[in-house]
Amino acid sequence: MGKALTGFPSDVELFPIRTVSSLTGVNSITLRAWERRYGLVRPVRTPTGHRLYRRDEIDLIHRVVDLLAKGISISQVQRVLRQQPPAAATDDQTEDQVWSRYRRHAISAILQFDEDTLEDTYNEALGICSIEQLTQRLLIPVREELVRRCETAEGGTASERFFSMYLRNKLGTRFVHRSRGVNGALLLGACLPHEHCEIDMLLFALTAYELGLRSVLLGANVPLGELKPVADRIRCDAIVVSGSIEPKTDTCSQALTTLTADLTIPVFIRGLGSIHRRDQIVAAGAVPLGNDLMAGAKRISDMLSKSKH
Repeated sequence: MGKALTGFPSDVELFPIRTVSSLTGVNSITLRAWERRYGLVRPVRTPTGHRLYRRDEIDLIHRVVDLLAKGISISQVQRVLRQQPPAAATDDQTEDQVWSRYRRHAISAILQFDEDTLEDTYNEALGICSIEQLTQRLLIPVREELVRRCETAEGGTASERFFSMYLRNKLGTRFVHRSRGVNGALLLGACLPHEHCEIDMLLFALTAYELGLRSVLLGANVPLGELKPVADRIRCDAIVVSGSIEPKTDTCSQALTTLTADLTIPVFIRGLGSIHRRDQIVAAGAVPLGNDLMAGAKRISDMLSKSKH
């Protein structure tokens, strides 16, 4: 129950810090630090010095917790909270138009190698959606547009590499700080030989995590012959190899065939590489997943679930 305090209307509920901690999952020490260091909450004090919080402050604390869970640091939370939400709910601007605006701002910042503006765009968008929505509506489309520009000579490779490094840091941080409560099937993730970009691998690992699948990641340009010893050591349930490039013919016909023949667990190939070389991948005994992150993760989850029954 809330408590009334002299000087406040009788219908204003005020809650002690222990109740707020119970409601939000944030301990009392952290709540006091958010007040002193960052000014995020401003509880009133009783004559004896005890902190009391209004209901709107409890709602604010929930928002802070959500932003922290999305990877925004506590030092940046205040700035994100101050930013005006986009006009997505107005009749004059549809949701697609809002995301189109974010993508334009991001690409403009990338082409100017302006990381501060790119970070502001990222944080503003993250303040009004989930990290999964942000990935699908902003990060992936922006990367695809930059790759297209490189292929059509509309832009240099430097801007695409700049964004890939930025994205690699963001995704890597999310992967490192993911919850350790997941206990589903274990995947060994790697990139195709000659594939030097880890973005697809990281995006897929994070998508698979949403379905309860764990991942051990080896990174870029991994020879297929080195996967079996690792798979045996960690006793994984499947191997997932990602690639945004078209794999060489001998990768599919020789190395992949040898790998699948030596294993009793399935080998999945995903990304654009699995589209370009689908027939060869199937002939080698592996499973092509295509380029859809969630569809591929669900297929793996379903196949592994069925194999256990």
